[in-house]
Amino acid sequence: MRVDISPRRKNSKKADYARRSPEHLQWLRGRPCTVGRREGCGGKIEAAHVDHAGGKGVGIKVADWKAVPLCADHHAELHRGAKTFEAKYKIDLVATAEAFARRSPHKAGWDQFGDGGQ
Repeated sequence: MRVDISPRRKNSKKADYARRSPEHLQWLRGRPCTVGRREGCGGKIEAAHVDHAGGKGVGIKVADWKAVPLCADHHAELHRGAKTFEAKYKIDLVATAEAFARRSPHKAGWDQFGDGGQ
């Protein structure tokens, strides 16, 4: 049996470029924790991508405009189960991410790509 040992080709990430907005993520890190406003929180604020918002695939991260600000503790909790997290805190993360995307001062950068932060 012959085995192909040639190295895998790396993804150029060109197709993913339109889905990235480091400026928007930095802006989110300056907002308060989405949960902490009501429940208290711990750790620095991080931009947490909402994976079930759509657009995620093998090797493809969700678009940056589908993210919410969460403290480190709540971000870790989100990764243990998004649906449980939403039920516990009574938060619709997809709707919250869309609301932040609409208010972002960096929205114009992704409007040209058709998804428009929706």
